[in-house]
Amino acid sequence: MELVYAALLLHSAKKPIDEASVKKIADAAGIEADEAQIKALVGSLKDVNIEEAIKNAAVAAAPAAPASGGAEEKPAEEKKDEPSEEEKEAKAEEAAGGLSSLFG
Repeated sequence: MELVYAALLLHSAKKPIDEASVKKIADAAGIEADEAQIKALVGSLKDVNIEEAIKNAAVAAAPAAPASGGAEEKPAEEKKDEPSEEEKEAKAEEAAGGLSSLFG
């Protein structure tokens, strides 16, 4: 995971993501990275648009706390407009599928 962070750091600094650069960052952070891991990461990121992957990444939002002080519960008919738990999970899996290409 640390190597992915190194690649993201290079991306945010607008530096090329190559084996030497990732190794420099890993060494500077005190991370003993295997050359094969670095090579695999760089190879898997070669055809990935990192900016697009970040933009499309699913972010889990914390559920909103219920309002206190006389807030009334919605009738059952109105609650049906909200997506079901299965629909939410399907969307999260779809987003994770696109993100998996970023991590190999």
